[in-house]
Amino acid sequence: MENRADVDVAIIAAGAAGLAAAIAAAQLGLTVAVFEKNAVTGGTANRGMGPLGIESRHTRARLFRPTKDEAFEAFMNYTHWRVDANLVRAFLNKSGDTIHWLESLGVTFAEPATYFSGSYPTWHLVQPENGPPGPGGAATMMKILTQRALELGVKIHLNAPVSRLITDNGAVTGVLTARDGGTTETIRARSVVIATGGFGNSAEMIRDHAGFELDKDIFPFKIPGVTGDGIRMAWEAGALKTDMGMELVYGMPDPLTVPPALHEACRQPHVMVNLLGKRFMDESVMPNVTFTANAIAQQKDKTAFLLFDSGILEDMKRDFDTRNRVFPKERFDDAEATIETYLASGKGNFYRAPTLAALSAQTGIDGETLSNVIETYNGYCAQGYDAQFNKPQRYLRPLTGGVWYAARHFPSAYGSAGGIKINEHAEVLGQDWRPIPGLYAAGTDACSIYGDSYPFIFPGTSMGFALNTGRIAAETIYAALKTYG
Repeated sequence: MENRADVDVAIIAAGAAGLAAAIAAAQLGLTVAVFEKNAVTGGTANRGMGPLGIESRHTRARLFRPTKDEAFEAFMNYTHWRVDANLVRAFLNKSGDTIHWLESLGVTFAEPATYFSGSYPTWHLVQPENGPPGPGGAATMMKILTQRALELGVKIHLNAPVSRLITDNGAVTGVLTARDGGTTETIRARSVVIATGGFGNSAEMIRDHAGFELDKDIFPFKIPGVTGDGIRMAWEAGALKTDMGMELVYGMPDPLTVPPALHEACRQPHVMVNLLGKRFMDESVMPNVTFTANAIAQQKDKTAFLLFDSGILEDMKRDFDTRNRVFPKERFDDAEATIETYLASGKGNFYRAPTLAALSAQTGIDGETLSNVIETYNGYCAQGYDAQFNKPQRYLRPLTGGVWYAARHFPSAYGSAGGIKINEHAEVLGQDWRPIPGLYAAGTDACSIYGDSYPFIFPGTSMGFALNTGRIAAETIYAALKTYG
């Protein structure tokens, strides 16, 4: 069969994992074809900021921790050892070298950064073509990787969805694809890498495998084409399933349309309540967006409201209590004008009222309970001690009225996690827990290393896992073809 193959490696999708696998394989002298269902490359990474790297030259130069050993220990403690330790170790150990590999391809990194206070400085922010690092900055990296892949002879086919894997006696030997809406075509390959980015834009799979209703109680980044195609194809070929979930964060629906200053004002550690009017968390945890999303997901209708008043608004005009690298706003500039414009837009999920009772009526929060909760909370502020959740004293500000504001939050997600079981060599495992010959997976489709929560203490993990498992898949394929011909 090998002598009849059209290519050594067929890669399904041209996101971070797929392009990393393509370039690494081409650098090793393998022939590579990539089949991308959309009209552009990059996938979810086009919306990101940069990958994780452990012990890169950037972190070493700044004496930043963690080391590889420290990162592995912290990662496994975070996940309670409910994940594949060999896969975690392989990913983390390779991640620093992958930063250097990306630089050799022409990618520039601004700095290694944290996401919030208490997280590790593992996030290697891509320096965009224009402006400072920020959301979408990694699109510059994806543009560079696409160009380098083409220069290395990789054939990238756009508008070319793959519908199924071709198998022969239990081995995967190619893919069935259609180009530019034409007739289907069989591409014979000595190996296939699935890198389709998960199921973060599939209402059916999100409901069935993650327990959320898309655009009802979860509002993820809906990347076009990310609908679980690769996962379904792998399962059809006999791949083991893994635990599946969403890479949870939280915010107002469609947060990238909310003015950044308002967005961050609505994620400050004031008072967070559910529809019952009850507080349910220590709001100082809010900068850890995964922990906050976990808490919101446990509430009625998976929703919560951040409350503040005129006095707290005045405080936010001077300084925010917390800030992060995604929305690095320091204060609520032009607060009244920004609020007026947003309310006039009719986008919803932000409320203003002259009284607490009126705010309750607008939001649907139980008014009697909310009134009692605010009275109790103000008592905590007066005594300097939150007897309910031990919220740090520096964040205890009373809400006394004037004008009342509320922002409605839901779980959101950068994407999904898990689906296809792989080992530390990126080989897809079958029902007997042995590798399926010729089949590999990388990135989100196979990312089952988070346990029950995305480890935001290591920012850049998802993009880092995609790039590193893409490289690992290519290296495993090369070794196998070199050994077996």
